[in-house]
Amino acid sequence: MNSLVARAIALLEKIPHSLIAFIARFSIAAVFWKSGQTKVEGLAIDLIDGTFQIGWPHLADSTIPLFQSEYHVPLVSPEIAAHLAAFAEHFFPILILVGFATRFSALALLGMTLVIELFVYPDAYPTHGTWAAVLLYLMTTGPGKLSIDHLIARRYR
Repeated sequence: MNSLVARAIALLEKIPHSLIAFIARFSIAAVFWKSGQTKVEGLAIDLIDGTFQIGWPHLADSTIPLFQSEYHVPLVSPEIAAHLAAFAEHFFPILILVGFATRFSALALLGMTLVIELFVYPDAYPTHGTWAAVLLYLMTTGPGKLSIDHLIARRYR
């Protein structure tokens, strides 16, 4: 039995970090991108269902009222919070997906996750904990070889 467990563990340890990191990057980028897409009109890109509407994004009519009534972010007006969230939920996922400034982008989205957990949806800690774990993984281990960060690091070694 021990040898079976040892072989299973050895097999699992052969999964490349770069594959795990790419799946983590794609998954967490999708979470924030899809959330950002609910906040804007004029730009719609969904690789899974094939939606492509390329245009100049602007806040959806429902976004600021949502920040006024449901998302009570402290210290920032609902208008500013809506614009910042819409920007962050598009900009940082793109960086994470391509693996550029991955650790910084993961830190930014971790900060956003903490704000969401503490001030917006405190009962959603299982979901936010999962996001935090993925973001912390990317922050501590990096984006892997399938990334722009890796290409840049290789050039300067």
